[in-house]
Amino acid sequence: MEFIIEKIGMSRTISVPSVPVTLLKVIDAKVCEVREDGKALIAYNSSKKINKSIEGQQAKYGIDKEFNKFMTLEVAKDTQAGDLDTVVLGEAKVVKTSLITKGRGFTGVMKRHNFSGGPGAHGHRFNRRVGSIGNREWPGRVQKGKKMPGHYGDDKVTVKNEVISYDAENGILVLKGSVPGANGSRGLVRIVK
Repeated sequence: MEFIIEKIGMSRTISVPSVPVTLLKVIDAKVCEVREDGKALIAYNSSKKINKSIEGQQAKYGIDKEFNKFMTLEVAKDTQAGDLDTVVLGEAKVVKTSLITKGRGFTGVMKRHNFSGGPGAHGHRFNRRVGSIGNREWPGRVQKGKKMPGHYGDDKVTVKNEVISYDAENGILVLKGSVPGANGSRGLVRIVK
């Protein structure tokens, strides 16, 4: 089963020893239509106030104006149209979380691939550069997959985390360890066991 989440940030437990945790807000969603393949059309609130492209869909499924974005998610077999039941998160032990990592733009090899760089002493021009990238006569080209400067971050990453607790009243899911992405970014959480 999948749920739409928003990353709140990181904190620590007050137990001894203290454990780093990530706080996730489970977004309120409504099931509009359940399909035969086990997936369902879900409506949820996006940051936009009005989304003209789905105005007709809101009337079709009888949902409020605040639910102005749609997504297809996996749901439990016995799910009916209406509110998405989040009670199962309270019983979950392990979840997989998918979020978009922070985008860092065009980045050099020292930041992107942890290269050590060259000497920084007087007279050296090698400081933070890549260095040699090819071989001699054979193969006479740059090998595929060579670590070079380029676009870094802004990728979809999925991590597996242990569930510490779930506050059903406020919709806060607490996971052990870190989860990729900036605070406020939205993603999906899937129950593993």
